[in-house]
Amino acid sequence: MQRRVLAALLVESGRVVSADALVDRVWGDIEPAYGRRKLYGYISRLRRALAADGTAITRERGGGYRLAVEPSVVDVQRFRDLSVSARKAGSDEQAEALWREALALWRGSAFAGVDTPWFNAQRQRLDGERLAAQMELVDVRLRLAQHHGVVSELAARAEAHPLDERVIGQLILALYRCERQAEALQVYERARLRLADELGVDPGTALRQLYERILADAPELAAPHVAAPPAITKPAGRSDTVVNPPVARQLVPRLLPAEQPLFVGREDEVEEARRLLGEERTGPATLLVTGPAGVGKTAFALHTGHLFASRFPDGQLHADLRGFGDEPADPFTVLGTFLRALGIRGGSVPAELTGRVHLYRTLLAGQQMLVVLDNAASVQQVSDLLPSGMGCASIITSRTTMAELSGRRLPLGVLAPATGLDLLREMLGRDRTDAESGAARSIVETCGGLPLAVWVAGARLAARPHWPLAKVARGLADEQRKLDELAVGHIAVRASLELTYQQMAAATQHALRMIALLPGPSFAAWSLAALLDAGLSEAEAVLDDLVEVHLVEIGSAGATEIRYQLHDLVRMFSRERVEQDVPERDRTAALTRLLGASLHLADLAADTLSVDFQGISQMDLVSWRPAEADHLLADPLAWFNDERQFLINVAEQALDGTESVAPAAGLATTLTTLFQVGSHFDDWERLQSRALKAALSSGDRHSAVKVHRCLGELTTILDRYPEALNHFEQALLLAEGQGPMYRASATAGLAYVHRLLGQYSSAVLHFEEAAELAESAGNVNCLVYATNGLGVIDLEQGRVEDAVARFTKCLRVSRVASYRPGEAQALRCLGQSHRALGAYPAAADAYRRAAAISEDLGDRLSATHASCWLGDILVRQGEHREGRRLLARSLWAYRGFGNLWGEAATLYALAEAQLAVGRPLLARRRAEAAVRLWRQIGSNRWLAVGLDTLAEAHDLAGDHTAAARARDEAEGARTT
Repeated sequence: MQRRVLAALLVESGRVVSADALVDRVWGDIEPAYGRRKLYGYISRLRRALAADGTAITRERGGGYRLAVEPSVVDVQRFRDLSVSARKAGSDEQAEALWREALALWRGSAFAGVDTPWFNAQRQRLDGERLAAQMELVDVRLRLAQHHGVVSELAARAEAHPLDERVIGQLILALYRCERQAEALQVYERARLRLADELGVDPGTALRQLYERILADAPELAAPHVAAPPAITKPAGRSDTVVNPPVARQLVPRLLPAEQPLFVGREDEVEEARRLLGEERTGPATLLVTGPAGVGKTAFALHTGHLFASRFPDGQLHADLRGFGDEPADPFTVLGTFLRALGIRGGSVPAELTGRVHLYRTLLAGQQMLVVLDNAASVQQVSDLLPSGMGCASIITSRTTMAELSGRRLPLGVLAPATGLDLLREMLGRDRTDAESGAARSIVETCGGLPLAVWVAGARLAARPHWPLAKVARGLADEQRKLDELAVGHIAVRASLELTYQQMAAATQHALRMIALLPGPSFAAWSLAALLDAGLSEAEAVLDDLVEVHLVEIGSAGATEIRYQLHDLVRMFSRERVEQDVPERDRTAALTRLLGASLHLADLAADTLSVDFQGISQMDLVSWRPAEADHLLADPLAWFNDERQFLINVAEQALDGTESVAPAAGLATTLTTLFQVGSHFDDWERLQSRALKAALSSGDRHSAVKVHRCLGELTTILDRYPEALNHFEQALLLAEGQGPMYRASATAGLAYVHRLLGQYSSAVLHFEEAAELAESAGNVNCLVYATNGLGVIDLEQGRVEDAVARFTKCLRVSRVASYRPGEAQALRCLGQSHRALGAYPAAADAYRRAAAISEDLGDRLSATHASCWLGDILVRQGEHREGRRLLARSLWAYRGFGNLWGEAATLYALAEAQLAVGRPLLARRRAEAAVRLWRQIGSNRWLAVGLDTLAEAHDLAGDHTAAARARDEAEGARTT
C-alpha cells in the first residue's frame, strides 16, 4: 500500500492531491477501516524514506499532500517528454534514439498487480501511450531500412493485437522488404479473414492499398537507402559505452526484478560479462557467477542483466531457484512459470516435465533471450532451464562451483577496501563517512569486505544518524571472538546479524526467530501473528521494528496487505536461533496455529465465493482463528491472489510433517474454489495429488474422499474424463459409511461426467441419488448442482418444460441460500431453455444476469460460459457483429483456460453465426473444428449436433455428398 501511495503522488508530482483522493486511488471501492489513519502512516514512512534524497512530501491547505520532486525524474513524465521530443526531431536518426530512450524506461506493465479503478485507468492510458510509441519507433526504423530488425517484434505484436491494422501493415511492409513477399501476403489474408470473422468488416483503405501495391511490386515500397545510424552512447559511468537498445514490445517477457540501487565496484567482472555476452558465438552462452553467501552474486546478476538487456530483444526470464533453502524450486514449476510468461496459457502447458522442456526449447530456438537463474544448488536444478537458441544466454548464480556445468565461470570475491568504503559512502553520505574515516575503514575490514556485512552495518548507522561510526566499529571488532571455522564472509555476516539481534527487545528477537518457520520467500503480517499467538496489530508493530533495523525487508505491496521478506542469510541466522532457543513443542504448536489460521482464512474466502459444489466446511479442522479475518478478507479474491503461493507452501509444509494429515489435506481441498476461480490448474493438481498420497498413506479416508472429489472436478474441467470418473468412483468407495455429506458431491460429479459423455441413463441415476443425499445432508450447493444437472438432461432430450421447472427451483433455492454461483448457473440454464423455445430476448437477459454474477465473483470461466451463449443469441437476433465479437472473445478465453468442451461449443456457435449471414465456407471451417474436438472429448450427443451443422454448411456450399456423409455419421453418433 505504501508503494501505491507513492505512485499516486508521483503521477501528480508537484500538484496537490487531497487525502480523500489518495484513499480512493489506493484502495478503490474497498476502503479499509480507519483508511485515513492508515494513509497518514504510509505518508509518514514515505517522508522518512525520501528525506535522505532531499525529497519532501508537504501537507497543504485543505488536508492535501504534494510530492515536491522535479517532473523530469519521474519516469512517466520523462517518457512523455522524450515522446514529444521524438515527434519534433529533425531527423529519423535523432527520433530513433529518442524513442528508444523513452521506451527503455518501461519495465513491464504500468502499476502491475494493482487493481483499483484509478490505477486501472492510469494503466490503460499509459499502456496505450506505450503502444503508440512502439509503433512510432517502428515507422522510424522502417524509414531507416531496419526492416530485418523489426520483423520478430512485429510478429509478436501482431499476435497480441490481431485486429490492429497499423501493426498488421507494419509487419506486412517489413516482410516485403525482407524479400518474404509470400509471407507478407499470408499475413494480409489471415488479417482479412479474422476481421471478417470477428468484426464482420473488411480491411481499411490503407491496408488494402498496401496489399495492392505489394501485388503490383510497386517501387515506392522498396527500402530507402540510408547511411548507417550513429551509435547511441550511454550516460557516463556505465562501462558499456555503445549500445543499440531494442524496442520494448507486447508479450515480450521482462521478468528481471528491479536492479538493487547500491551496486558498487565489480568493473573487471562486468567487463568480462560484456565480452562473453557480446562476442560472436556458435551456441548459447552460459555465465556461472560463483562465490560465498552474501558476496553479491544476485546483485551482480541483476546489474549485468539490466545493463545488457538490449542485446536480448526477445526478452529476459528470471527465477530464484532457492537452491540452499528448505524448499528449492523444482524445474517443473519454474518451466511452468516461464512458459506462461512466453504466452502459453491454461491447459496448454504440458503436464509432464519432458513436455515442458521440449516446448520451452522450441519457443527459445532462434530467439535472443536472456535467462537469469539465481541461487542454484546443482547442475540438475538448472540443466532443463538452460536455453538452447544460439542467440540466447544464461546467467547462473551459485555458492557451488558446479564442476559438471559447461560455460564461463566468474568467481566473485570480497570487495576491496576502497570499494567497501564507497558502499558505506553511498549509504551514509560522504561527509559522515569521511569524518570518521578510521572507523569506516575498520567496519569494512572487520566485515571482511563482504557486501552484505557492510550493508547491514551501514543500514544500522543510516537508521540512527546520531550514532558515531566508531560505535558500530567497536561492536564488530568485539564480535571477532565468536568466529569459528566457517568461511570468513559467512562469519562476518553472522557477527553483524548477531550484533543487531542482541540489541533488539526480547519480543522482537522472538519474532525474528519465529519468522524462520514460515515457508516461502515472502509473507504477510497475519502469518506471523499466528506463529506468535498474537493480534494482527502486534505482529505489524514488531515487523516495523525489524524493518527499521533492516533484518526484514518490505517485499511488495499486495492488493490487501504489505508483504515482507528476509534475505537468505538473515533467514539462515533466524533458523539457527529458533532451533537453539525455541523448544520443539513450541515450534510445533506455532506451526499448528499457522496451519489453522491459513485453513480458517482460506475456508472463509472460499465460502464467500461459493463456486465449489462440495459444500463441506473445514471449520472443524481449524485450530487457531485470527480475530481480524473480516478485515483481511474484505476482498477474498484479491487476498487469495496475494497469498496463493504462501498457502500452497503452508499446506505442503504440513503434509511433509509428522502431525495429522487432516488439516493439511483440508487446506489443500479448501483451495479448490480459489484455484478454480483463478484457473490455477497446475497448482491445483500438484498440491492435491500430494494431499491424496498423504491421506491414503495415513489411512485418512475422510480426507481422501474430499481430495478425490476435488481432483475429479479438476480433471472434468480439463476434459480428462476417464481420470475424472476414476476419482469420483474412488471417492464413493472410500465414502461408504461416512454419511451423505461425503457421498453427495462425489455422486453429483460422477453424474456430470456421464452427462458430458452422453451417457444419460447413468447420469440421471447419479444426479437423482446426489440430490437425495444432498437434501438429507442439508448441502444446498450440491442439491442445486444435482437438480440443475437433471434439468440440463431434460433440456438436451427435448423436455423443455420439465427443464424450466428444475432450473426455476434451482434459482429459487440459490437465492434463498444466497448461493450466487448456483444462481448464475440456473440463469444460464434458463437462458438455454428460452433459446430452445425461440424466446431470444428472455434468453439474452438471463445470460447477461448470469455473466454479471460470475464476473462479480471473479469466476472467469463461468462468465465465459454465459458470454458465449449470449453471443449465440445476439447472432440469432440479427446483432451479428456484437454476437461474433462475444463469441470470438469466448473462444480465446476457453483456449486460455485449456477448456476443450467450451472451445468446441464456441466453435459450434460461430459456425451457426456464419450460416446465419450466408457464409457456408467459414461455417464449415468452424464446424469441422468443433467436430474434431467433440470426437477427441468423446461426447456423442454434441458430436451429432456439430455434424448436423457441418452437414448444413456442406449443403449451402454445394457439396451434397459431404453433407450426406456428415448426416450419416450424426445418426450413428446418436444411436451409439
